Amino acid sequence: MPVLISLLRGINVGGHAVVKMDALRNLYRSLKLEDPQTYLQSGNVIFKSAERDLQRVADQIQKAIVKKFACCPEVILRATEEMRAIVSRNPFRDRSDIEPNKLLVSFLAGRPAKDASENLRLLASGPEELHLLNREVYIYFPNGVGRSKLPWSRLDKVLKTPGTARNWNSVTKLLEIAEKMQAAS
Repeated sequence: MPVLISLLRGINVGGHAVVKMDALRNLYRSLKLEDPQTYLQSGNVIFKSAERDLQRVADQIQKAIVKKFACCPEVILRATEEMRAIVSRNPFRDRSDIEPNKLLVSFLAGRPAKDASENLRLLASGPEELHLLNREVYIYFPNGVGRSKLPWSRLDKVLKTPGTARNWNSVTKLLEIAEKMQAAS
């Protein structure tokens, strides 16, 4: 059975849209999603599902979260194979000067606009490096995310699709958990 990784946007951030992870796992179980495991408190859930239509699964999860927790996070799904490809095509992988906690991957809900690469280049006015590859934006913050002047609020508008970001350590850990679940199947 395929292992999927769901990334929820905007829960447990700044005291808004607070969702306990045990309640989230129980919600996934109620949807017949198997063996849900959470990672951190930011809405990362790894689970098994026989459903092949990932958009249908994402919609089902989102509707259930709205009903149960009265918040409406974007639900972005990636299969284990997709996450493995995301890790392998990291444009920074051969650089020794990259600090994993300063590298973020923004997972996009849909395909970015055709002019997204050019618009991203124009948006980046600081030292940050941005690379759009498929449905992910790899962003390196050499001075740290907290000191960045990158206008996050405009990212969705430039790409014309919402996204949610995770740091590199979380990305690789999510893949590790998914691969262990897949191997145990």
